[in-house]
Amino acid sequence: MTAKILDGKLIAQQMRAEIKAAADELKARGVTPGLGVLLVGDNPASRSYVTAKEKALAEAGMYSEEVRLPATASQDEILGVVRVFNANPLIHGILVQLPLPDSKMEAAVIEAIDPAKDVDGFHPVSVGKMMLGLPTFLPCTPHGILHILKRSGYTTDGAHVVVVGRSNIVGRPLVNMLSLKNALGNATVTMCHTRTKDVGHFTRQADIVIAAAGKPNTITADMVREGAVVIDVGVNRISDPATKTGYRLVGDVDFAPVAAKAAAITPVPGGVGPMTITMLLFNTLESARRVAGG
Repeated sequence: MTAKILDGKLIAQQMRAEIKAAADELKARGVTPGLGVLLVGDNPASRSYVTAKEKALAEAGMYSEEVRLPATASQDEILGVVRVFNANPLIHGILVQLPLPDSKMEAAVIEAIDPAKDVDGFHPVSVGKMMLGLPTFLPCTPHGILHILKRSGYTTDGAHVVVVGRSNIVGRPLVNMLSLKNALGNATVTMCHTRTKDVGHFTRQADIVIAAAGKPNTITADMVREGAVVIDVGVNRISDPATKTGYRLVGDVDFAPVAAKAAAITPVPGGVGPMTITMLLFNTLESARRVAGG
């Protein structure tokens, strides 16, 4: 068996075209979806992510407003920017790029965001509503994974899904979202993590395996049954002297051997990654729609 490659880049392009069309309709009614972006410090990865997000916003015809603060910025300075975004009617979504230079500030900063503009889906109010299955902004990466599955024709309804990883950004919300009684859920879900004994015992039972552990080769071929669908969320940099940069990106899955057994698999890069920014656009559009009344 040779796995079908689930092209997250192509799915993202399709969704972004739909989002742009919807944004154009809103703009014709006088509402331009807007995102406020706060970048604290000069972390190269964060800077790159913010640039990519702002490019995607521009291509979707959305408005963005960026504020940059030095790594030495105090919590009060950061909260001050969030409050300005909260009060600005042109801003429908707020993105505070994480991690902050001082991670101890993150909880207070996230809680300061108006839940009505929490397009990252990290605010405790958003998380609580997600847990209860109430309308809210869903976290971008887990939500993107569910759309990859749906748009590729793989249903979660009645499937056994094993999620490997329990982060607050991917693993934990994904387990909840998969279990909800809706078109993107209805799965039987098992969560595995660093303290799970014999992860392969569980993954070999899965119809769908989602690897979000942040470690290369977390999922090997012997851990996957023939015909399973494998979603690789990991992005890991490993040394490779053969490349110009001296490194290459790999996921959490031992790709080639697993692809030989799986029915379908996401690549790294080009799988889940493009969907994260796409779902940020999706949530910003939804926030603007709520303001516009429809």
